[in-house]
Amino acid sequence: MSAHENPPHLVVVRGEPTAEELAALTAVLSARAAAARAAAEAPVPTAPASGWRDRSRGLRTRLYPGPGAWRRSLR
Repeated sequence: MSAHENPPHLVVVRGEPTAEELAALTAVLSARAAAARAAAEAPVPTAPASGWRDRSRGLRTRLYPGPGAWRRSLR
């Protein structure tokens, strides 16, 4: 083997697979490698913020005069 040649990625150890079998194996391995790369590059989902930590809950909404205004003033 010369210095410019790459070693084979797949080596058949036993048996004589057909060209179709080798193509199917190559397709499966390529798909799994692509899925692993996509999973590694995907952003990690973060958990939603807890309602207890939401500071906007402590602010009350704008008060409007009218029927039931006293109920809204308690929030």
